[in-house]
Amino acid sequence: MAFDGVTIASVVSEMKRELLGGRLYKIAQPEADELLLTIKQPQGQKRLFLSAEASLPLIYLTETNKPSPMTAPNFCMLLRKHLQNGRITEISQPGLERIVHIKIEHLDEMGDLRHKTLIIEIMGKHSNIIFCNDDGVIIDSIKRVSAAVSSLREVLPGKPYFVANTQDKLDALTTDYPLFCDTLSAKPQPLFKAIYGSFTGISPILAQELCHEAGIDGERPTAALTETDYQNLYQAFSSMVQAIQEECFAPNIAYTGKKPVEFSALPLTMYSAGRDGGHSAGSDGHSSVSCKEQGDHCVSYDSISRLLETYYAEKNSLTRIRQKSSDLRKIVQTALERNIKKYDLQLHQMQDTEKRETYRIYGELLNTYGYSAEPGAKSLTALNYYTNEEVTIPLDSTLTATENAKRYFEKYNKMKRTFEALSQLTEEVKSEIEHLESISTALDIALHEEDLAEIKEELTESGYIRRKGGSKKEKITSKPFHYLSSDGFHMYVGKNNYQNDALTFKFATGNDWWFHAKKIPGSHVVVKLGNATELPDRTFEEAARLAAYYSKGREQEKVEIDYIQKKHVKKPAGAKPGFVVYYTNYSMAIDSDISGLQLVSE
Repeated sequence: MAFDGVTIASVVSEMKRELLGGRLYKIAQPEADELLLTIKQPQGQKRLFLSAEASLPLIYLTETNKPSPMTAPNFCMLLRKHLQNGRITEISQPGLERIVHIKIEHLDEMGDLRHKTLIIEIMGKHSNIIFCNDDGVIIDSIKRVSAAVSSLREVLPGKPYFVANTQDKLDALTTDYPLFCDTLSAKPQPLFKAIYGSFTGISPILAQELCHEAGIDGERPTAALTETDYQNLYQAFSSMVQAIQEECFAPNIAYTGKKPVEFSALPLTMYSAGRDGGHSAGSDGHSSVSCKEQGDHCVSYDSISRLLETYYAEKNSLTRIRQKSSDLRKIVQTALERNIKKYDLQLHQMQDTEKRETYRIYGELLNTYGYSAEPGAKSLTALNYYTNEEVTIPLDSTLTATENAKRYFEKYNKMKRTFEALSQLTEEVKSEIEHLESISTALDIALHEEDLAEIKEELTESGYIRRKGGSKKEKITSKPFHYLSSDGFHMYVGKNNYQNDALTFKFATGNDWWFHAKKIPGSHVVVKLGNATELPDRTFEEAARLAAYYSKGREQEKVEIDYIQKKHVKKPAGAKPGFVVYYTNYSMAIDSDISGLQLVSE
């Protein structure tokens, strides 16, 4: 999924249509590396989302607002001071670079007209949002980069702004046929790699698409291309350039089956060519190019911003929450590793006690047949009256048969005590491992900071986090997921062990149905029966899919799900949060696809 220069060209085209001439009404900085600009236009307010987050830099128009911190960061305050109520006069992209320039005019403290530029660089870990004056000098940036961090370019107040030329690539928009051919032929590598390695703003997927449109295998070496191949390839290349220059974009997401695999601002014919398909309009601003086969197809959007927001919204949320949960994950992982190591050691010690019954039998046989052992003998062969087979008993030649029997009984009793102690300890450690694995699964499910607060409280009460002196238990506002089945039944999914217990033993009533992944960590799923006497088969399947999706086995093709009426689910005394027992259950194996289910609220 490449946020390449062509995608940015499409975003810039949309921004020019929606934002030019508008005034900056609000400037917010929801996260340390994000800006949310509200622009007033005659037709209404528009919001522009900018992110310089290293793992997921983004820029798109959105209708979604985000809460801001009580105290605005310094960079946000600086922008408000200079740009509040400023007018957007120009939006541009240099070549096909992953850079956007937003020029804004405003009145300074003396009432004089001034011009500033907000520059957004979408460059992976080097992404930044830079604020410059009309002379191209940096006023400040959302990330300051000193010489100690980068030897190529400093991004600091007072430094001149420039883009470091670290890649020897050509501008696709100004490349003619001879230069195109010479550039590619000089690179002895697969064609698609030569394309995206030679021209700015072209991603690997777009390079593969150009090869497909030209009828050439993208893996074919450039040395094997004929003059006709170059002509066909340049024709596809020229069509792409023309579409960019004329701002004729066609945002779409490519799917393989139900899984999104790529997106682009230009058509991806390689995912739908050669199939007999049609178009069907959707109510959410996109249409599907569907295929008779359940294979490759594309979903088209009328807005690149809507496409990006749809695709990246969940990914961005998960990226943020994973960063904020890293400390909790480290605590859980460390405890898991320690307990697994302890469990393995205990199992090894248990194996060492397996001969205890043999030693007991040796002792009994020596008490029975020891009289026949000759003085100084190193062994005694006797009939084992338990199995009616002869056994050879090793002896210490310096001891009598009775003393050898006593020594075997001592070994037996020691191993018996060890076995009994280890049996209890291994059960306790195994239970702790299962508990920690369930917390790890809850961290994977968590979507908001409130969800993390509840998990942190569980770790605190379990002794893995020390509660600070005088601190009180945090107020929990997290709620279970709430889905509505296709048949109108309410389905609830616990996000962590506390919610699982509350759902099962406080919220659910006796005849409600309860679902859980079999023998693996996961959420409790409760389906409220309401006034109905039984659930339709479709609701059973949808609830089972929820249990599969919100479990450790969600990546498996099929997950075995146990389901039973809530009245048959019990919680043993002293059991850890989320742990239950049940005996007479039903089971089904099902996939974890919940894409068709309606999430009501949280």
